[in-house]
Amino acid sequence: MSMIQVSHLTFAYEGSYDNVFEDVSFTLDTDWRLGLTGRNGRGKTTLLKLLMGQYEYVGTISAQVEFDYFPFSVEHPEYLTMDVIEEFYPDYVDWELRRELSLLQVSEDVLYRPFDSLSNGEQTKVMLAALFLKENHFLLIDEPTNHLDREARELVSQYLKTKSGFILVSHDRAFLDTSVDHILSINKTNIEIQQGTFSDWWEGKQRQDQYELAENEKLKKDIKRLAQAAERTNKWSHEVEKTKNGTLNSGSKVDKGYVGHKAAKMMKRSKSLENRQQAAMEEKSALLKNIESSENLKLSQLTYHKTQLAELDRVSIYYGDKPVCTDVSFTIEKGERIALSGRNGSGKSSLLKLLVGEDPPTYTGTFRIGSQLKISYVSQDTSHLQGTLTEYANAYGVEESLFKAILRKLDFARIQFEKDISSYSGGQKKKVLLARSLCEEVHLHVWDEPLNFIDVLSRMQIEQLLLEYNPTMVFVEHDREFCRRMATKIVQL
Repeated sequence: MSMIQVSHLTFAYEGSYDNVFEDVSFTLDTDWRLGLTGRNGRGKTTLLKLLMGQYEYVGTISAQVEFDYFPFSVEHPEYLTMDVIEEFYPDYVDWELRRELSLLQVSEDVLYRPFDSLSNGEQTKVMLAALFLKENHFLLIDEPTNHLDREARELVSQYLKTKSGFILVSHDRAFLDTSVDHILSINKTNIEIQQGTFSDWWEGKQRQDQYELAENEKLKKDIKRLAQAAERTNKWSHEVEKTKNGTLNSGSKVDKGYVGHKAAKMMKRSKSLENRQQAAMEEKSALLKNIESSENLKLSQLTYHKTQLAELDRVSIYYGDKPVCTDVSFTIEKGERIALSGRNGSGKSSLLKLLVGEDPPTYTGTFRIGSQLKISYVSQDTSHLQGTLTEYANAYGVEESLFKAILRKLDFARIQFEKDISSYSGGQKKKVLLARSLCEEVHLHVWDEPLNFIDVLSRMQIEQLLLEYNPTMVFVEHDREFCRRMATKIVQL
C-alpha cells in the first residue's frame, strides 16, 4: 500500500481564462478501486492526464507508483495482437497474459490476428489484460464501457472487481457499483472522496442536497424577515426625521437635536439589519455551492395519425453476402419505447439505419413504415460536429433559444456557447446531438447509444423526461439501469 498525494493543484488550458482545477488537494490509496464521477466538462479525463504528467500545472502530484492510461496508444494496429502487446510491455509473461484473457473470456487466437481486425470490445479486453500484467502500476481507466455490449460490461465489471489499484471513469451506474469500492467526485467547487459504491455515494449526495435545500429555505425566510424589518425601521427613521421642522400639538417647537438623534439611531438599526441580511445571503450562497442543477427537460412529440408507425416482418440485413441479423420481426406502436438488445455486431445499428433511411443496408423480408412519418435520429458518431451552436441549430432548422435552453439544463456553461463544437468533450458533443433531437418536431425518436460519454446526472434527467412524456422511440443502449427503467419492449437479436 502507498499513497498518491495531490496538493494545491491548479490547472487551466492554454489560452483559457477559466481554471479547470483551482487549489485542489486530496490523497488516494493505491489499493483502492476508485470510481471517478462528475458532470461532463468538469475535468475527469483532464485529471487523469495530469496524473500522467501530460500537462503543466501549479501544485504537486507525488506518487510511489507509475501510472498507465487506458486506452493506450497503438502505433502499429496492423501488427499481430501479441506484437502490439510486446511493444507496450516487452517483459510480459506469456502464461500470465493467457490467464488474463481467459478471465475476460477472450479466445487465445486473437493473439495471432492483426490488432485492427479485432472488434472494439476485443480490443478493450486485450488492452485491460495487458495493463493488469504490470506490477507497481496504478491504472487510469477512461470510459472502457463505450465499446462494450451489455454482456461484456457485466463480464468486465466482474473482472475489475477482482483487481485493485485503479481509477475508473464510467457513467454506467451498474458497472460502477460492481467495480469500485471508493468514489472520487468532481463537484462544482471541490473534489470529495467517499468509501463505497456509486449507489452509496449517490444516496449520501441526495441526503446532503436535501439538507442544504432545507437550510436554504430557512435562510430565505430569515432574509425575507430581515428585509421587512429593515424596511420598517428605515421608514420610521424617515418619518421621525420629517418632524424635525414641525411643531408639537401644544404649539411648542420640536427639539431638533433629540429628533435627529432618534432618527439617526433608527437609521443605524436599519443599516445593521441590512448588513445582517447581506451576511445571510452570502451564507446562503456558500451553502449551496455543490447543489447540482438538474432541471426537468421538456419534449413535444408530434402525434401520428395511426397507432402503428412501422413493421418489420422476418427482416434479414446483409453487408455483401454476409448476414448481420436474420428473421427480425417487431412492430413499433405509438407510445412504445423499444430497446434493441444484442451483442456487438448483431445488427442493432443496421436496423436503426433501415428505420431512418440513412445509408439503408440491403435487406430481405418485409419492412413497412408509415407515410409522412417524421423521425429524429441520434447516431453514435460525433466526429462531424463543428462550428458554433447557432450554426448547428440553423442547419437543422431547430429553434436556437430552445436548443440552448436544453443545453443549459444539461449543465452547459454559457461560456461554452461561444466555443467551436469541435473543442467540446465527448459527453458535451453527445449532449448537442440529444438537445437537437429533443427540439425537433417528429413522430418517432431513434437513438443509437445516446448515453456514450454522458454523465450520470444528465442520464437521470433524460430518464425522467422519457418517463414523463412517454415518447415513441426505438433505441440501442448498453446502460443496464437505463434500459431497465426505460424500455417498454425489448427486441433481442
